Amino acid sequence: MKSNIGPIDKAIRLFLALVLIVLFYENVVTGTLGIIVLLLAAVVMLTALVGFCPLYLPFKISTQKKKK
Repeated sequence: MKSNIGPIDKAIRLFLALVLIVLFYENVVTGTLGIIVLLLAAVVMLTALVGFCPLYLPFKISTQKKKK
């Protein structure tokens, strides 16, 4: 599994995951939608920590800097 997420992308994903988790725990988003938001936060955080996004593969997207 080759890394396809760059440092800025990782930071944005971690920030987004944190915001979604806070929204859930502050009861801004509740019920079924809250559970979906929490699952989305987990997936976004996991992809950021692993450094690989499977959705980028079919589109050949990579936010990693090109090595010379």
